[in-house]
Amino acid sequence: MMSTAIVWFRRDLRLADNPALQAAVADAKRVVPVYIHAPEEEAPWQPGAASNWWLHHSLRALAADLEAHGAPLVLRRGDSLQQLLELIDATGAEAVYWNRLYEPAVLKRDARVRESLGERGIVTQDFNAYLLLEPGRVLNQSGAPYKVFTPFWKAARGELTVRAPAPPPKLTSIKQAPAGLRVDDLQLLPDILWYGGLAENWTPGEAAALAQLDEFIQAPAADYKDDRNRPDKPGTSRLSAHLHFGEISPHQVAWAAEKQTAESARGAAGIEVFMNEIGWREFAHHLLVHFPHTTDEPLRPDFKAFPWRMPDDTDEAYRAWCTGHTGVPLVDAGMRELWHTGWMHNRVRMVVASFLTKNQLISWQAGARWFWDTLVDANLASNTLGWQWTAGCGADAAPFFRIFNPIRQGEKFDPHERYVRRWCPALADIPQGAAHAPWTADGTYPEPIVDLKESRAVALEAYKHARQ
Repeated sequence: MMSTAIVWFRRDLRLADNPALQAAVADAKRVVPVYIHAPEEEAPWQPGAASNWWLHHSLRALAADLEAHGAPLVLRRGDSLQQLLELIDATGAEAVYWNRLYEPAVLKRDARVRESLGERGIVTQDFNAYLLLEPGRVLNQSGAPYKVFTPFWKAARGELTVRAPAPPPKLTSIKQAPAGLRVDDLQLLPDILWYGGLAENWTPGEAAALAQLDEFIQAPAADYKDDRNRPDKPGTSRLSAHLHFGEISPHQVAWAAEKQTAESARGAAGIEVFMNEIGWREFAHHLLVHFPHTTDEPLRPDFKAFPWRMPDDTDEAYRAWCTGHTGVPLVDAGMRELWHTGWMHNRVRMVVASFLTKNQLISWQAGARWFWDTLVDANLASNTLGWQWTAGCGADAAPFFRIFNPIRQGEKFDPHERYVRRWCPALADIPQGAAHAPWTADGTYPEPIVDLKESRAVALEAYKHARQ
């Protein structure tokens, strides 16, 4: 058994079911938990403002948990390799353990770190803690990556064995931890206090993640099949940010879901649909690993010539969409929910994305960038998949001619108008039953910035010419 090992925390900010931490505790007498803040190494997709808010609070929670277990977290900022080398010198560590991530820039960075440490005789071990299955493990019969979700998930379920999650290990730290920073020193909180609603709606950290999982499995999961599409109901798991930052593992989620199904037949249908959503998260990372260029380019090459426009800071139509002032209540409500809470209901995400890319013919890349900065659950794989799916240019994408009608979507999924009226108080003088199309009734709600019918026709004509 080696004397000392470093555990390099990244987006695995938990103690339970953490393979790198478990292995380090098993292999070394003492462990040194380390977090290195190096957003520049994730460029051009370094975390946005909302993600940094979450990270600030998640790191504080992790630091407190590790302190309580007798192994203080060492926080550093700067080049990851350089910081690891300094910590190896300071602690005499013989090995560095970490859990894998799958963004293109991070994969390249980790390969350089692994090679450089290996040349110095330092043992490195990395583990899968972020996904149920490694992306390269699920391939079609020709050995190629899947581009359609249903056969991908069928194959993945055949490979998958959901295991019981591991409890937090017993930690033993070195007597004198190396010098480090405080969480506040990382300056993760935005200078402009726009994020007041984030604190009202979220509690980052491992304990909160486990509590949220338990709350969802015990109640909303049973009705998830129907309620997941209703932005006016608390029908979703709200686990996406916890999963993104690794405060909870996908195996913990899958284990709880399967356990609930075994104990209660009533919620089986809802649990199965929920597991499909976990499958979409897996599929997104599978695509990102095999097609890393899709963060900025369409997967379908025929869409490279599509006449989307890339807006600048003076583009009034784009700013109206960003701030929720399009005159279309469901779109406005979604964008205001995003700005206030750092999150948006998935059904509404599809509607606002369709409105931007098809009714406004603004590029999906511009929408993806706005979501990236404002979502607390901004995940590069899922964000890329979601935007390309709605725009019609990605894997398993909705056909371009499927253009979400925000009026019909609102009437179907927000039938009592509670969601739009909550986020758009200017609807107060609109009669009940007309809130999703307020311009058809007397009132003061602004007119839409585009005609939904005409803009749909323009988009379809653009698609026709692009194909030709």
